[in-house]
Amino acid sequence: MSLSTQFLTMISMIGMGSLFGAMLDTYQRFLKRPKRKSWIVFINDLLFWTIQALLIFYALFLANNGELRLYIFVALLCGFAAYQSLFKGLYLWLLEFLIQTVISIARFLRDTFVLLIYKPIAGLIQLITIILLSIGRGLLSLVNLISKIVLWNIKIIFKVINRILLFFWKLLPKGLKKSVEKLYNKTAGNLKEIGNYIRTIMGKWKRKK
Repeated sequence: MSLSTQFLTMISMIGMGSLFGAMLDTYQRFLKRPKRKSWIVFINDLLFWTIQALLIFYALFLANNGELRLYIFVALLCGFAAYQSLFKGLYLWLLEFLIQTVISIARFLRDTFVLLIYKPIAGLIQLITIILLSIGRGLLSLVNLISKIVLWNIKIIFKVINRILLFFWKLLPKGLKKSVEKLYNKTAGNLKEIGNYIRTIMGKWKRKK
């Protein structure tokens, strides 16, 4: 391994150590361990460490084709220590600033959406619903009123017709009245006999089944 390759490997591993420290703080910030179940924490930890190992190995592979040396672990520790002592406070402040900025932008977009789109549409839907319900109730009331008026007029017409028929019935001669009564009774009797005959046939047909 040439000197330039060793130097590149050292610089790469120091950078990966610092990056690992930043990734670890970011992971701890978003994980919120006390609020998570143990099995979720275990799975997340396993994935985190696996991804970090793959990233470090990939950087090492690019630097010296993946050759392991003792100074590589020393460089990783130096990078991690440099991050902890020099950059951790600044990085955590910047991370929190970015998180709060994203949260503020998301809230602003949400409030803007609710104010400019959701509430007008919801209000319009409510207004249309109220108008349709009012129209429906008005039409129903109008139909009920018209039906009451029609029924009242029909009753009046029937009463008038009944009185007119009674008046003309009283004016008819007694002989004609008796003829009409006989015709009515005869017709009613014939209809009754036809009904009895139909019922008899239907009864016989049912018994045959």
